[in-house]
Amino acid sequence: MVFTIEEIARLLNGTVEGDKQIKVDRIAKIEEGFPGSISFLSNPKYENYLYTTEASAVIVNDNFEPKKPVKAALIRVNDAYTAFTTLLEQYQRMSGMLIQGIEEPSFMGDGSKHGEGVYRGAFSYIGKKVSIGKHVKIYPQVYIGDNVSIGDHCVLFPGVKIYKNTVIGNHCTLHAGVVVGSDGFGFAPQPDGSYKKIPQLGNVILENHVEIGANTVVDCATMGSTIIREGVKLDNLIQIAHNVEIGKNTVMAGQSGISGSSKIGENCIIAGQVGIAGHLHIPNKTTILAQSGLTKSLEEEGLQLFGSPAFERKPYIRSYTVFRRLPELLERIEELEEKVLNLKPTESNP
Repeated sequence: MVFTIEEIARLLNGTVEGDKQIKVDRIAKIEEGFPGSISFLSNPKYENYLYTTEASAVIVNDNFEPKKPVKAALIRVNDAYTAFTTLLEQYQRMSGMLIQGIEEPSFMGDGSKHGEGVYRGAFSYIGKKVSIGKHVKIYPQVYIGDNVSIGDHCVLFPGVKIYKNTVIGNHCTLHAGVVVGSDGFGFAPQPDGSYKKIPQLGNVILENHVEIGANTVVDCATMGSTIIREGVKLDNLIQIAHNVEIGKNTVMAGQSGISGSSKIGENCIIAGQVGIAGHLHIPNKTTILAQSGLTKSLEEEGLQLFGSPAFERKPYIRSYTVFRRLPELLERIEELEEKVLNLKPTESNP
């Protein structure tokens, strides 16, 4: 796909400095730019690459002032990073639109249907009474169970498994190996020490613009629904247990896990390797830093938490400073004890 600089500037609501008719067909990092590619500059520490890059065009902020001559054409926008993200989205969307049709062998059950522009890869399986929207991409070896509903413009990468009764909104992306709707971890202890499985009868609902990273698992509800709200972004290798609810525009990094029936608010940030116990309530705009463990519900919005068990970041850092000095403080205490024991009695204190 080839575009002129002028066409790209129009897409990004920007202005061009340089030859508007230069053509580009690739996207590249500024330090690896080459003729025919377009890049961006938003972080000042990469500015030196602007003067040496071979990229044909570079997206920059409106207020950027070069310190040296620049060979590349400049596209000035309000926010270079956001504009470049928009460009990547458009590039990905247009690339994906080229993939259409049904590869064989693939299977679709009775009563299932899909909209226009759908791609179904080889060895994909679609069960009975499945509804699939327009321009959905189903890559090879995807499994979709009975009674699943999938909206428009969704992408299911190779090996995705969608269990029965799952509901997926529009513009959702599920990366390779994602499992949605598997049984929650529900077992009832018995008098003889064994465990009896609790049937998991609910489903999973993914609202619009949800993205789930590779090999992440979202379990179905015991009853009712596990719900991932609009705009949630989940990284790779995450475990979401039964009946969890994650609020709008919350992001969660890899190797984290949420135990059953916990409710996470909107616009939360959950870093890597965070563990959240079951049946907790996490308010909006909470940030939980990496490797923290949350064991109780919170009331106040906007807190930053750290540690295991987690508490507010600033008190934690002060406490950790003391913790690191414990060996030194212990030595001082032992020295003082020895001095006290060795004190000689005086006449006033026999």
